[in-house]
Amino acid sequence: MTGTAEHRQEHPAPRVIAHRGASGYRPEHSRAAYELAIEQGADAIEPDVVVSADGELVLRHENALTDTTDVAEHPEFADRRTTKTVDGIEHTGWFAEDFTWLELRTLRLRERIPPLRPANTEYTDERMLRLEDLLALLEGTGVTLVAELKHPTYFASIGHDLGALFAERMRASGWADRPDRVVVECFEESVLHEVRARGVQGRLVYLMMAGQSAPDLVERDGAAALTYRDQLLPGQLVRLRERGIDGISLSKGFLLEDGADALIERMHGLGFDTFTFTLRPENAFLDERFRSAEDTSGDAGVTIDLAEHGIGTGRASMRWLAEHGRWQDEWRAIMSTGVRWVFVDHPDLPHRITRD
Repeated sequence: MTGTAEHRQEHPAPRVIAHRGASGYRPEHSRAAYELAIEQGADAIEPDVVVSADGELVLRHENALTDTTDVAEHPEFADRRTTKTVDGIEHTGWFAEDFTWLELRTLRLRERIPPLRPANTEYTDERMLRLEDLLALLEGTGVTLVAELKHPTYFASIGHDLGALFAERMRASGWADRPDRVVVECFEESVLHEVRARGVQGRLVYLMMAGQSAPDLVERDGAAALTYRDQLLPGQLVRLRERGIDGISLSKGFLLEDGADALIERMHGLGFDTFTFTLRPENAFLDERFRSAEDTSGDAGVTIDLAEHGIGTGRASMRWLAEHGRWQDEWRAIMSTGVRWVFVDHPDLPHRITRD
């Protein structure tokens, strides 16, 4: 693996993006999470943007509401539980696009992964926010907006033009012409160009996840769609840059592979800004090489099958999965590639590394 802590190159410390706010300490996309991220010195805050039934831009990681709100506790909404296929994946539950904004405001936010972050469950009174609520919070702070547009191809299929709605809100709020404060990102390239064409000045960042293809390419090309890894080939990177993409954001596994530093250097040489997601300290999210050893001498408590959750093999206790492993070593390895921006759930933690 390139860029280990022992043999890392020296690069400037990357800038810190608070992933869904300070979501390691507060329920994601809550006002408390955003305010704490600002307090902890984040350079940027990342909201995920989805659409309500009446066209409001709602800040949720996914359009699915089941795991992050108390919607299941509202009998008046029981009949809206349904099954949908979003970007090729089937989900059962409640979805933002089936509720008006006023209805969504009656819900309370909940911690998405309470077994791993039990302290976050104390925050039970937070209500959902819209894009303009966060923009108002960021006024006067100097903190950059890194807005992720979620599932634009899916939303288009049900009659919502996410790019047009986003551009309209940005213009109305006075944020469309702040290129130094705005980054727009998506796993689909096409909506990024739409946003720029509609007057939003800011960097356009293409998100890439290992082992997947972009939903807009799948919609267009079917089984022949390029994978994100295909799009990292030199010729494809040149084409992305020529089409006006300003940055590439890679899932962190790409940066723990051999040759990651050369890939980042190649991107910088083409003029791309570079990002990676998401750095988290808990054993559950660390690469297996950086997890701490589990103490199995006593009562393990609740255990889960790691393969079922896509985080390894065998079984492990929830207590161990919630523990912070050798996150400093993993994060140093990633930072050693020269990547310029890192998404984190705990905005205060990167500073511990850069101070060392």
